[in-house]
Amino acid sequence: MIVPPVILALLCGLVACIWMTRHVRIAREKRGGVLLSPDHPGPESTAPKLSLIVAAKDEQDNIESCVRSLLSQEYPDFEVIACNDRGADRTGEILDRIAAEDARLRVIHVRDLPDGWKGKNHALHLASQVATGECLFFTDADCRLTSPRTLMVAVREMNSRGVGLLSILPNLAMRGFWENAIQPACSGVMMVWFEPGKVNDPAKPHAYANGAFILMRRDAYDAVGGHEAIRGALQEDMTLAQRVKRAGLGLAVVRSVGLYDVRMYTTLGQILRGWRRIFFGSFPTVGKLFLPLLLILLMGLLPYAAAVVGLTLAAAGVSPTAWWRAAGLTGVAAALLQLSVIYRYYKLIYADPRYFWTYPLGGAIMVGILLAAMAKHLPGAKLTWKGTSYRK
Repeated sequence: MIVPPVILALLCGLVACIWMTRHVRIAREKRGGVLLSPDHPGPESTAPKLSLIVAAKDEQDNIESCVRSLLSQEYPDFEVIACNDRGADRTGEILDRIAAEDARLRVIHVRDLPDGWKGKNHALHLASQVATGECLFFTDADCRLTSPRTLMVAVREMNSRGVGLLSILPNLAMRGFWENAIQPACSGVMMVWFEPGKVNDPAKPHAYANGAFILMRRDAYDAVGGHEAIRGALQEDMTLAQRVKRAGLGLAVVRSVGLYDVRMYTTLGQILRGWRRIFFGSFPTVGKLFLPLLLILLMGLLPYAAAVVGLTLAAAGVSPTAWWRAAGLTGVAAALLQLSVIYRYYKLIYADPRYFWTYPLGGAIMVGILLAAMAKHLPGAKLTWKGTSYRK
């Protein structure tokens, strides 16, 4: 069934107006948004002891650069705890070698996963049990702190905001076509749904944290039950953030530049599986997954479909020709507005703006990822991640 051209033109006009408002929001964020950098000051008073915790499962290609970036911090008092979570590669061997060189690193080798636990949650829980810091910093093995002052800046920001959990958004390290085409598009959906301004507002229910960088006061962590209370959560960072905000302990998300980067996935297969897991965990029902799917179809892909269908039918003389032409031209206008916003958005998040034109392709692939995430909510379906299978 073909949508009537009048409706199609009106929809594209609405989409074009929404993309125009995105220009305004980007301009507002550039003027007044908080952007942490290595130039920001450190703690105003005595710096609390930090426990830096990283869980790693088969991360032999990433773990050394991650841990050495932690050990290179200028922060005055910290320990590093690394969990080799049931690894089958050289991760444990690498960690043991670094620990022999630097006494600040403690290595935990996890052999088994108890029933009812997700792997990462269990590893982080074990590390938290031996941590002695007044604040806990959780990161991922594919992350690298790119400034020796990263934790100094983060502690100052958490203290100044008076929050129990601070999450700093990363700079995505992306190489190659597929990473640059898909990663920013998927990240953009998360930022639309979990806009930092709403997350940082105590009066709003929105909660979000990026597991690559979570800094928590120990008392806040214990108050919400730590990772033991969310042992079965697939998206542990989001669930932890929700518990902190509901408890009124203070939650903040901040953008950054030059503090740390993360290369989430390196192949197309990893990107598809990884974002399927993220969407599955962040939108825990089929109904909630349908909303970002509808967003991508309308905002991301409709302008191109309208442009092709409208102009093609108008050229073929299909009646009402004028309305088909109007629908096609409105689709073109909406598409051009979209791409201009995406270009500015990529610059805002320090992605490569030369890939702005790939956004429609990234959106089409995202539709497939969201549909695959929906399928994992069906009865009997299971999700496999890093060799461990989980059922809903």
